[in-house]
Amino acid sequence: MHLFYTPDIHSEFYTLSEEESKHCTRVLRLQQGDTVYLVDGVGGLYTAIIQHTHQKRCQLQVIDKQIEYGKLPYVSHIAVAPTKNMDRMEWFVEKAVEIGVSEITFLLCEHSERRQLRLDRLEKIAVSAMKQSQKGYLPLLHELTPFHRFLQKSAPEHTFIAHLEDTATQDIRSYFKYGQPHCILIGPEGDFSSAEIQAAYAAGVRPVSLGQSRLRTETAALVACHTLHILHDIYAPL
Repeated sequence: MHLFYTPDIHSEFYTLSEEESKHCTRVLRLQQGDTVYLVDGVGGLYTAIIQHTHQKRCQLQVIDKQIEYGKLPYVSHIAVAPTKNMDRMEWFVEKAVEIGVSEITFLLCEHSERRQLRLDRLEKIAVSAMKQSQKGYLPLLHELTPFHRFLQKSAPEHTFIAHLEDTATQDIRSYFKYGQPHCILIGPEGDFSSAEIQAAYAAGVRPVSLGQSRLRTETAALVACHTLHILHDIYAPL
């Protein structure tokens, strides 16, 4: 399946962006009359026929549309403090999108080593991962958000914090409810501060463990994402 990202598609006829046109004609070497598929990032999957090949303006005609293509049966939200080395955070975004994630928020914490973020770069990686894994939904990526501000906006009954202190002993399975949204907070390499952990508890957020191993930030975030995915598969109604 040759899949292209077309977030602004609204009619029967569509012209691919210059980047997607180049990929279609010069990399994939598709020709007039070939069938391609388009995703809008919000569940729309379109079947289209190439009407005119051009390396900057490839023109298509849509012949079919599916809605809610690849819709996840759950909402998973990972809120993570980005690492100093952005390659590691880019890796996390790519793999989380491939597995299936609804939202990613980047947290600014007391021990954060990175205090600036290029969200546009991460969004491009997310789009590429969505196309590669043939998904119909592009996860929401949120700007760098101060930890305490995030707590103010979170729903405590659906939010959990993974940290290294002794109080985080229960795994997410203990609190998991099928069909409910789940948000897991992952701290920086130096972990959340004691004040941040206490603020989370005061807001009603519960601690969870991701296992016995001490994990890197991006590994912990991916483990949280994959755990939610597996739990929804295990507890899905027959």
